[in-house]
Amino acid sequence: MNFTDTQVATSETARDINRGIVLNLIRRRQPISRADLARVSGLQRSTVSLIAEQLIREKWVIHAPAGQLTRGRRPTFLQLNHHRAILMVDLRPEMTSVAVADVNGTFLAQQRIPTPADPDTAVAKFSAEIRRMMESHPNLIFEGIGVSVPGRFDESRQRVVFAPNLPWPQFDLKEPLEKATGLPVELENTANACVLAEVWFGEGEKTRDLTVVTVSEGVGVGIFSEGRLVWGLNGMAGEFGHIPLDMEGPRCSCGRRGCWEVYASNRAAVRYYESSAPSGLGFDDILELAEHGNSQALEALDRMAHAIGRGTRMIVACIAPEEIVFVGEFTRMWNRLGSIIAAEVAESVLPGLPPTIRLAGASGAGLRGALALVLAKAFCPSATWRNAAT
Repeated sequence: MNFTDTQVATSETARDINRGIVLNLIRRRQPISRADLARVSGLQRSTVSLIAEQLIREKWVIHAPAGQLTRGRRPTFLQLNHHRAILMVDLRPEMTSVAVADVNGTFLAQQRIPTPADPDTAVAKFSAEIRRMMESHPNLIFEGIGVSVPGRFDESRQRVVFAPNLPWPQFDLKEPLEKATGLPVELENTANACVLAEVWFGEGEKTRDLTVVTVSEGVGVGIFSEGRLVWGLNGMAGEFGHIPLDMEGPRCSCGRRGCWEVYASNRAAVRYYESSAPSGLGFDDILELAEHGNSQALEALDRMAHAIGRGTRMIVACIAPEEIVFVGEFTRMWNRLGSIIAAEVAESVLPGLPPTIRLAGASGAGLRGALALVLAKAFCPSATWRNAAT
């Protein structure tokens, strides 16, 4: 512990921590009574009651139907207010998804639109779609907007500073979207957002060390270590996709040659397929062909999976996570491709067991990650979400 650069905890910090504990317990165990909240949290019942009343006033929590006991008073249960909602944007190089969900993660509306060619047009289109969704749900209380982007967000500069698969210059979506919609915006790299989606909505809630690998137009990596999201200098932690594996290899979107994502991305699979059967097909087309047994499509996806596995060895050697979680369209063929990836990883493990290799437990990880960005900020007000993922 660094005792020379440490902030003293205040009474407000303690209140925020207790509030976050109670709110998260309600989220995970709803419906739950005040008595059970006190028992599970270890807080005084009077403290729990004060926090519960505050959360009800803030419209985060509502009363659930009363419980039944064989004798005595019926307890009043608490649950999250399903009229409280978050808007999400999952920005991708080709298509962007805009959605609205309640605080329990239930999707209420979703729309896919072509990704605009520049940030200014994107802000106009995204904000118009967001306003349309807000107008379509007048009974909801909107907490904010979460945005996942295929690039690295430098918080100190409030700009996306590295997005090689998105042909935009360095850009800021946060402030323009806030001005256009009147709502606070939380913005983060897609791989990092998918980590939060796994922790909040998937199978990673009790895991202290996991890594998420997102495979799409490129390859992204989000790192969750010792219960915290690893952000790194300039927000650049986890850029394994742009480590060159062959300096004479194909040109990468970042400008270098032979990066991992050149061999392991959706674009790589298309290139493998085109080398034996030129056709102009996209990745989704190749997936569909593979699902119907097309040998050339299967071979292209197998090559992609071997490349994903070989690159994942770097993650195992550098970070040694307990679990490695995969997100991407290729996981439609997980029964075939997952075993290839796991075998490649197992070959490189030093003494000890290999990490668990699995699919993401949360569907729509990019959007759910954007949702988790806003929830984590609201549920843990005394800390940034990067230090409060659990």
